[in-house]
Amino acid sequence: GAGFLGIRSIGLMSPGFKDPEERKKKLNAEIANGRLAMMAIIGMFFQDGLTGSAWGDWALYTDSPLRAFENEIGVQPPVGFWDPLEFTKDGSKENFQRRRAVELKHGRVSMYACIGYFVPEYTKFSGELSPSLGIKFSDVPNGLGALSGVPLA
Repeated sequence: GAGFLGIRSIGLMSPGFKDPEERKKKLNAEIANGRLAMMAIIGMFFQDGLTGSAWGDWALYTDSPLRAFENEIGVQPPVGFWDPLEFTKDGSKENFQRRRAVELKHGRVSMYACIGYFVPEYTKFSGELSPSLGIKFSDVPNGLGALSGVPLA
């Protein structure tokens, strides 16, 4: 059959869409949803292998060292304690506390970096950045483009 979008595959017979823009929009949505489903099924396979259930019954996976940190600050729904690279696999409280402090520090630096990234969209210093080269602060592009607009020496 032609399927819902008029593409020859399995499905109900359909004359398809007359408007090419509407068809393009529907196909893009189907592709995006298909990609999401591909990632989801891999996650379900993984979780099923760990717990015996694809629906997240972590109560069945009682021997996990990750349970040692389920009640720590920063554990939030819907994922709970999240350590995809298994840094806490050994269950060491000392290593966990050091990594948590590093995570806080990196998060704070990243928040400042975000502020530094979007503030220049709204305001610039007045005056010249390099009087000898005639570059004003207002001439420097925002974001990564600033790397090309600021003199190295």
